[in-house]
Order: sequence, then C-alpha cells, then structure tokens
Amino acid sequence: MNLHTSRWLITGGVVSALSASALGFSLVALAQSGEVERDYQIQLPDPPEGEVTFTPPAEAELGDSQYDDMVRRGRDLFINTQSLRGENVFNEQNCANCHLDAGRLAHSAPMWAAFGVYPAYRGKNDMVNTLSDRIQGCITYSMNGKAPEKGSDVLVALQTYLHWMATDAPNNTSMPGRSYPTLDDPEKEPDRKRGAEVYANQCAVCHGDNGEGQKVGERQVFPPLWGDGAYNWGAGMHRVNTAANFIHANMPLSKSYSLSEQQAWDVAAFVNSHERPQDPRRRTVDSLDETQELFHQHQGFYGKEVDGKRLGDHENFGEHPDGIDD
Repeated sequence: MNLHTSRWLITGGVVSALSASALGFSLVALAQSGEVERDYQIQLPDPPEGEVTFTPPAEAELGDSQYDDMVRRGRDLFINTQSLRGENVFNEQNCANCHLDAGRLAHSAPMWAAFGVYPAYRGKNDMVNTLSDRIQGCITYSMNGKAPEKGSDVLVALQTYLHWMATDAPNNTSMPGRSYPTLDDPEKEPDRKRGAEVYANQCAVCHGDNGEGQKVGERQVFPPLWGDGAYNWGAGMHRVNTAANFIHANMPLSKSYSLSEQQAWDVAAFVNSHERPQDPRRRTVDSLDETQELFHQHQGFYGKEVDGKRLGDHENFGEHPDGIDD
C-alpha cells in the first residue's frame, strides 16, 4: 500500500497567508453555491527552527478576578474534557492527550503557540477559521463529539485558557515549538507489521494490547488509540503523517525522540490502520467512495483494504447520537 501518492494535493503543501485566505473564501463560495466541501491537507507553515524561548505563565500567577476564574475553568476542561462526556464528548479522549502538559509542552502543539496564528485558512473545511472554529472542530473529530456553540461557557472558557497561556506572546507570528515537528518522508514505506512490533514493545504498556487505553477505576489515564473510545475517522490524528510527527516528538511518554523516525512512521501506520468511529461527514454524502474522495485524499487508511476488510465501511459512529452539529 502506497501511503505517499496522496500526501499533498496542492504542490508544495504550504501557501502564503494571503493566497490561502483568498483560496479559502473562494472555496467557501463554491460550497455555498451547492458544491460539497472537500478536505484538502494544507498545513499551516512549519514553525521556524531554533530554540524555544517562550514560557507560558505559571498557574501560581493566577489571581482572583473573573478572568482568572475563567482561565481555571478552561484549564480544568482542557485537562479533563471527559467532564463533558455525553454532552459534547462521546469518546474517551481529553484535549491534554494530544497537547501534553495541559497544552504547555513545546513540540506537542502547545496552546500558547496556537493562539496567535488564528484566524488561519484550513483546508479541512475550505475556509479561514477563527480559534473558536478550530476548537469546535477538535471536539467534533478528536472527541467524536458535538461542538459547543459559540459564546457558550465551554467554548469561552477554553478560549480564555488559551488566551492566558499566550500572555506576552506575539500575534500573527509562528513561534519555535508550535505544532509537531514535521518528519521527512521515511526511507522505507511505513509498515504495519514493523509498527506492531514497536507498539507491543513501546506503547502497549500504556495504551493496551488492543488499543483500548488504560483506566484507573473509572478514570481514563491513557487514551484508547482505536475502537469506539478513540478519535474518529475525521480527526487529524488519523492521518499517518500527523500521528508520526506527534509520536516521534512525544512518545513514549517522557521518552521524547527515543524512537527512530522510521519507527514513528511504522507505529503510526499500525495504530491508524485499525477501525474507529465513522467520520461524521459520512452522514452528509451517499457512499464510502464519495466520503473517501471528498475528505480523505491524504496520507491515511480510510477506505483502504486492510486484512481483507475495507476500513470505514460501516455505520458505527460510536456513542455519538447525531453526527456533525454545525
């Protein structure tokens, strides 16, 4: 299986902010005229190289104001997003699973570096996204959830937490440490069998032999990586390249960069070649083929045949009762 052939849909992979915005608005116009939106994997520009010099404020600095209370509320939701289970969250994930150290850790998509780069064009929905749009998308896909309404307590609290973490950070500037460091293409094609060995030796102790994660009592302490408790087929982490970038820089926990780049690619392929809740956008189109064509022309396994079964060929949306809530 060749995972490289559909890696980039636009030559070069990165467009300038101005041209990206123009493209985004033109694609939105097409969508509004009756065309179905497509999911293009156009990333924000890579963060600059160099030493990470920014340090977010410490929680000990929080005071007694209404703003500080909202920061604390957002922090609590970020760490324990499961508190929204059954209302906005319908799997076993927390924001802090992919944004480590409560969103503070450099090279783990830290929130202090994300705040200042939005609004930004995102190919995922063919439009310029605000920060609230971006958070809503994370909840829809990574949490297999129902996006909180703009202006709601949940969304305001999360935005306030991100705003506070970016105190004294420059606006409209991509800082070192933002996102996950982008890996070069691997020397060998990502291989599920090699990845299974890496997973068994390095990952299963936390995430379980069957990707089920790990609980202490009723509390999920390590997240599931596939199955109903995992991120769904629309989440960015199901893309093999995104997962490989995250894994190499951050996993195993507290052992950053201990895996080789090839091992990161291989284990990302293994993890993301397992079933998970259906892409909620599947509800808006007529077939798996159309869903794959519109939303999955990137480096992933959705719609591909693995072990004799076509992934995503099901109507299992996990615990989510509705689908996308725009």
